[in-house]
Amino acid sequence: MSVRQGFLAMLSERPMHGYQLRQEFERRTGGTWPLNIGQAYTTLARLQRDGLVTPVPGDGDGAPERFRLTDSGAAQAQVWWETAVGRDQPQRDELAIKLALAVTVPGVDVAAVVRRQRDATLRTLRALTRQKRDLDPRTDLARSLVLESQVFAAESEVRWLDHVEASVASRGRAGPAHSPGPAHSAGPTGPDRDDLTSRPAGATTKETTR
Repeated sequence: MSVRQGFLAMLSERPMHGYQLRQEFERRTGGTWPLNIGQAYTTLARLQRDGLVTPVPGDGDGAPERFRLTDSGAAQAQVWWETAVGRDQPQRDELAIKLALAVTVPGVDVAAVVRRQRDATLRTLRALTRQKRDLDPRTDLARSLVLESQVFAAESEVRWLDHVEASVASRGRAGPAHSPGPAHSAGPTGPDRDDLTSRPAGATTKETTR
């Protein structure tokens, strides 16, 4: 999530100061991406430097300085809504890098790395499912959508880990690595997860919490 673009979007409603922006950002995104106050004011300073926001007079003596969008800032906020989020240059994924190196570094027990990660991801998935169960999407739609995004991502990661495990096993690399070279795709994932591709997120998460 871009804090910079998020601030521009919220300032399109009304002028706010840094603490308000921080509170609103965390509230509207369900507290998933907490900000410290220093980050909020650093972002505001950069937006001001770039001519996208400008300060407005405070409500009284000692009142914190609020900021409003400039015409350029309002235009950039609108462009953000009208432009799809790019996926052509994805961020570095530590897990993908870790497993890519695991299958090429001698002495690494790739299967054990996969099992530990899958156990951790399933624990996260169960925790997310419990959180989602406690929400009413009619009154907390923003938080519900964020949690669902995380649930889908965790489910996808579990399926991918099953695929990695099957690919490694098909190459005889289930134990400690002994020769470099990328893993070869083995096709479908393991039989205990095959049905995930045809199920909605809710169906899968119910099973994982049992």
